[in-house]
Amino acid sequence: MTPPAASAVAQRKGRFRGALAESPPLWWALVYFFSLLCGYYVLRPVRDAMGASTDVAAIFPRSWIALGERHGFEVGAFTLQLLFTGTFVAMLLLQPVYGALVSRYPRRVFLPVVYLFFIGCLVGFWWAFGTGASGRGALFFIWVAVFNLFAVTVFWSFMADVFDNEHAKRVYGYIGAGGTLGALCGPVITRFLVGPLGVANLLLVSAGFLAACLLCIMKLRPWARRRERELGDSGGEQPMGGTMLAGLRLVWERPLLRALALLMFFGVGVGTLLYNEQAAIVREFYPTAEGATRYYSTIDWAVNGLTLVVQVLLTRLLLRRYGVAPLLLLPAIAILLGYTLLAASPLPLLVATVQVVTRASEFSLSKPARETLYTRVDRESRYKAKAAIDTVVYRGGDLTFVWLHKALSMLGSKVVFLSGIGIAAGLVYGAWRVARAERSLPASPGPGNGAGTGSAEERQVHAT
Repeated sequence: MTPPAASAVAQRKGRFRGALAESPPLWWALVYFFSLLCGYYVLRPVRDAMGASTDVAAIFPRSWIALGERHGFEVGAFTLQLLFTGTFVAMLLLQPVYGALVSRYPRRVFLPVVYLFFIGCLVGFWWAFGTGASGRGALFFIWVAVFNLFAVTVFWSFMADVFDNEHAKRVYGYIGAGGTLGALCGPVITRFLVGPLGVANLLLVSAGFLAACLLCIMKLRPWARRRERELGDSGGEQPMGGTMLAGLRLVWERPLLRALALLMFFGVGVGTLLYNEQAAIVREFYPTAEGATRYYSTIDWAVNGLTLVVQVLLTRLLLRRYGVAPLLLLPAIAILLGYTLLAASPLPLLVATVQVVTRASEFSLSKPARETLYTRVDRESRYKAKAAIDTVVYRGGDLTFVWLHKALSMLGSKVVFLSGIGIAAGLVYGAWRVARAERSLPASPGPGNGAGTGSAEERQVHAT
């Protein structure tokens, strides 16, 4: 390593040590996100291999397959469409449950409940995989998607309680990097332990990482309460009240939240089209479950490796110097260019490359920028509206674009990617809308549940 490079590394290490010393909860936040994403990425390659599998009997219940045969309907021809539809339905059913939790129970109750529920589900799947229960593949695919969205949403909402906006700009890049390290370790665990342990026992490994998340929640609670006292807001340990579907109402009413929902919808669109094209490639070139799992593990490694580099080198610098606008606009423009290249030459290697860039830019740039915005809005927006955007809007986009892809794929990959150019343009527009709406936010939310959502006039309207 050359002296300038060594000096740069030393400086980054010094900044990281300084951030830990300045912000003690950063350590527990790092462990929390590492454990969460490591536990998730232990499961993800197995889920993706199921979605691309040609073994219909391993995915759907036998009764579904028989019903399709009686009506001349081949279930296996619509595997991803049915799985994504099931995921969306699950989100619609669970969103009111989540809304009820945050409306009726204080944080110290509903955060542990969410994670205990997921741990209990993993134990149930451990039994189902061990006994070969019918329909376990589809149920597991849907559950992993639900788990990822709800668990990560709860994590970032909690971080917005622990850190104020200025601290968030300094530490969110480090926290994201901690999660990326977990995302790198998860596929390694799956790759090397699936043989000796088997798929079923890997689920218990993931449950162990979620138990570590519970410990981190308990350790971070005092800092969340301290920040609330500094803001003159004691609401974090009290129920927020409101209706179960208040999150969707807030998204409809508030310009920033509407812009974030639009950004999420088109972001899901570009990702879903790529995911489905990638699944078609896997079915053709990697027909075995082992080969498919190995391919998806490689993609996850590439995504998370690139994400880590960007998070460490660029995310913090861009956030502190330029704010959220470049972190939202640059990935959107890069994805638009990627789809333009794919429309001209839809090669499998190029599809994989654009997929890596799309996911890595989302994790390293777009998501930290969006999460920083939630430190400047009220608690209802952080917990209710954010959950609605990250679950209902996200999976609604999945549902829309997975069926759109099915229709477009009949006309060929070039048509898919030409349509993707329009969707990517919508992503650029959504990023611009968020960057514009962000200018009206205060530096930090005021006390209570109603501040920090828009202009002073708008907040007064909502207060009445």
